[in-house]
Amino acid sequence: MWAAVEQLADDGTTVLLTTQYLEEADRLADRIAIIDHGRLIAEGTPDELKANLRGDLVEFRVTDPGQRDRATAAITPLGQATPGAGRDGQRITLPAPAGAATLHTVLRLLDDAGIAIDDATLRRPTLDEVFLALTTPGSPVTTRSAP
Repeated sequence: MWAAVEQLADDGTTVLLTTQYLEEADRLADRIAIIDHGRLIAEGTPDELKANLRGDLVEFRVTDPGQRDRATAAITPLGQATPGAGRDGQRITLPAPAGAATLHTVLRLLDDAGIAIDDATLRRPTLDEVFLALTTPGSPVTTRSAP
């Protein structure tokens, strides 16, 4: 079915697709409208919506899940929003407004604190993260009101 949708779009046909699966929307859509409680809260290309989160994200995984709280405390000097922890208790994600420089600082702070990590990466936010940021009360993400 998705191949047929892609072929129609490639041929110039406008396709209106409604989905709760933002990964497929990211892959298939040229433009996305996010609706929350019946109101249009944001719209744009996938890249435009991701840019609303104000930059990239640093994500790292501590080797020992018991070190997660220490790792979170070690990176608090960055003054970023509260880092998010993954379901596995080992992965931590935080905003990286300075891109690679933020990643470098995170690695230095973790090393200074003696916290071992399995991996670290600088990445763009997902549309799922955009949706959660836009629909979570008190989120710092700027939204546009629908006309």
